[in-house]
Amino acid sequence: MTDVPALDRDTVLAALDGVVDPRTGKGIASAGLVQGLAVRDGSVGFIMEVPAAVAPSYAPVREAAERALKALPGVTRAQVVLTAEVAPPGARPRKTARLSPDPAAEPKASEAARPDHVKRVIAVASGKGGVGKSTVSVNLACAFARLGLNVGLLDADVYGPSAPKMMGIDQEPAYVDGKLQPLEAHGVKLMSIGFMVAEGSPMIWRGPMASSAVRQMVQDVRWGTADAPLDLLLVDLPPGTGDIHLTLVQKLGIDGVVLVSTPQEIALIDARRAAAMFAKTSTPILGVIENMAWFEGPDGSRLPIFGQGGAAAEAQRLSVPLLAEVPLEIPLREAGDAGTPLTAAGSQSPAAKAFEQAARALV
Repeated sequence: MTDVPALDRDTVLAALDGVVDPRTGKGIASAGLVQGLAVRDGSVGFIMEVPAAVAPSYAPVREAAERALKALPGVTRAQVVLTAEVAPPGARPRKTARLSPDPAAEPKASEAARPDHVKRVIAVASGKGGVGKSTVSVNLACAFARLGLNVGLLDADVYGPSAPKMMGIDQEPAYVDGKLQPLEAHGVKLMSIGFMVAEGSPMIWRGPMASSAVRQMVQDVRWGTADAPLDLLLVDLPPGTGDIHLTLVQKLGIDGVVLVSTPQEIALIDARRAAAMFAKTSTPILGVIENMAWFEGPDGSRLPIFGQGGAAAEAQRLSVPLLAEVPLEIPLREAGDAGTPLTAAGSQSPAAKAFEQAARALV
C-alpha cells in the first residue's frame, strides 16, 4: 500500500502556479489570484477574483485550477470560486467579493441593495456572544420553512460559524454559472464561511477582510430565482457592533432586526448597544426574543437561572413586541448538537413552540 503524502499549503500553491494567469503570464498563485485558500482533510478551495471585463475569459483558468488541485495526491474535493470586480453605473470599479483587506473597496451606503430574487431580509443580533443567537436563528429559519416560506439563512458570524453544525450540513457549496449555490437542509437554504474552513480552525481576519467575505456570501450566492424567489433571508449576525454589522446594514438593505438576549442585565447592556447602533443606521427593531428565560424543574416549577423579565422590560423600553420567551431545555441543546433543530423536527417542546410563536409574529 502506498502512503499518501500529507497535503500542505506549499504543495497546493506550487501546483496552482502551474496554471498560467493569461494577463500576467505568471502562475496564478504568484500573480496573487489565490485568495482565502483553505486546505482541510483532502478538500481544497480558494477564491479567484479578476476584473469584471475579463471574467468570462477566466472560466477556463478556474477549470484548469480545479483540475490541478484534483490531480494532487490526497485531494478528494477541489473548489475554485471565480468572482469579479463590478462597478455601479457611473462609479469607478469597486471590489465586491475580495477575501483580503481592502478598506477602499467599501461601497457607500447609497449602494445598498439586496440580492436578486430576495423579497425580505431580517437580521438576528445580540450585541453579546453566548446568548444563543445562532440557536434562535436556525430555529426561526426552520420555523419559517414549516410555515411554507422559501427561506434562506446567511451565517454571517465569520469568526464563529455554527450554523452548518446546527443544521447538520457537512458539504461544500457548488459553483454554477458564476454563482455559489447555497446548501439546503430542513427546507432552508444555507450559506456559511464554515463550509470553506475546517471545523475549529480560527479565522484570523481583520475587519475589512471579514466584511469582504460577508459581501461575497451575500452578492455571489444564488439565493433565489425569478421562478422561485426567496421569501425571506435570515441573517445570523456575529456578536458586537462592528464592521460586519455596518457592511450588512449599509449594503444589504435589511428590513428589520430581531434582538436576542438573556434576562440578565449584563446581556441586556450589550443588547442596548446593538439597538442603539441599529437606531443610528435607521434599521427597524422588529422585536426582542428572550432566550434562556427559565429552566423547568422536575416538578414543573420555573427556575429563572439568569434572572426574570429583563428582555420584556427592554422590549417595552424600545416600544417593540416581546416576540417569545424561550426556556432553557435539554432537548434544545441536543437538537442543535445533532444537526436537527427543534422546529425542523416538529417538536412540541416549550422552546419549539416559542420559536414558532416568534416566526408567526414576524411573517
